[in-house]
Amino acid sequence: MRRALDLAARGLGRVSPNPMVGAVLVRSGRAVGEGFHARFGGAHAESAALTCAGSHARGATLYVTLEPCCHDGKTPPCTEAIAAAGVRRVVIAAQDPNPEISGKGIAKLRAVGVRVQVGCLEREAQRLNGAYETWRRESRPFVTLKWAETEDGRLAGPRGRRIMISGRAALREAHRLRAASDAVLVGVRTVLSDDPRLTVRLAPCERDPVRIVLDPRARTPLSSRLVKTARRVPVWIIAAPSAAPARLAALSNAGCEVIVLPARGGKTVLPALATLLARRHIQSLLVEGGGRVLASFARVKLVDRVVCWIAPRRLGGGLACPLPPPGTPGASPLVYSRIRMRHEGRDIRVEAETVPTLRKTAPPNAPRNRLLAL
Repeated sequence: MRRALDLAARGLGRVSPNPMVGAVLVRSGRAVGEGFHARFGGAHAESAALTCAGSHARGATLYVTLEPCCHDGKTPPCTEAIAAAGVRRVVIAAQDPNPEISGKGIAKLRAVGVRVQVGCLEREAQRLNGAYETWRRESRPFVTLKWAETEDGRLAGPRGRRIMISGRAALREAHRLRAASDAVLVGVRTVLSDDPRLTVRLAPCERDPVRIVLDPRARTPLSSRLVKTARRVPVWIIAAPSAAPARLAALSNAGCEVIVLPARGGKTVLPALATLLARRHIQSLLVEGGGRVLASFARVKLVDRVVCWIAPRRLGGGLACPLPPPGTPGASPLVYSRIRMRHEGRDIRVEAETVPTLRKTAPPNAPRNRLLAL
């Protein structure tokens, strides 16, 4: 099953809105076939493994990371292919949360005499498909907050002036996060100050993520790099009902998709945005900033994971990050679990999952030097 999970991970950023799935066929203690879901619309992992095994599949045990599908979609039902190949036993890591499949694939296999075992490395399989699980069970995207800051907690220079904070190694990893995401989101202030592209340039990529701008007043410049490339890589402008119609029309005519959502206090209502994105099959959302946008997602507990890089430099002034990195002192509306830290080049990467229904307060006399706290 661990081999099947490793295979499944190869589909990262390639198969959404489908889940990542890997499969291994074993007969007489020897692997006779393996496969994974390599791209959306392509062969499922079970079919790939059966094709690889050929006649050796008869009497074998199939290890698969997710419950096999039992309905016609872009490919025929995997349950039928498994039964037709003569597979004797199927070991499944996790049940599929898709209501069209959940439990039904298992029942169909058992109905034709295939022995089925469920729950082998279940937690690992569910964590691998965290975005798919969240999308299916909660009808919203899996949200990752990502940023880089200096050791004294600065995101940018004075008056928001853009500076290069993280090193090349961290930058490559940040682009890998983009490549694995269905959409990347920033606030309009980031567009106005940084003029970002938000595309994947430093990592292998099947397709760039949808680029989303929270822009209640439709201030995104028509001359920005986002707008200029909107016909090549999708750009969604999330505006408020009060935005000037002429601005909305200009952005639409330039190739952006303009989406008007409810706003409160001049800010987009984030739960409404999450519902909209889920309906559009956005399973994984990477929130890159700026600071106010990061804090807004944290405030409404719409966060599943945090990834930040801390660079060994101090600015002394400039734009402060409103959220402390996981595992470091400072008041945060989020509670973290599975905190992991490692060096990436000269920077420290801090990553954690969240427990979004709880709050955490800062300990007294918290030190300000975050690298020392680490």
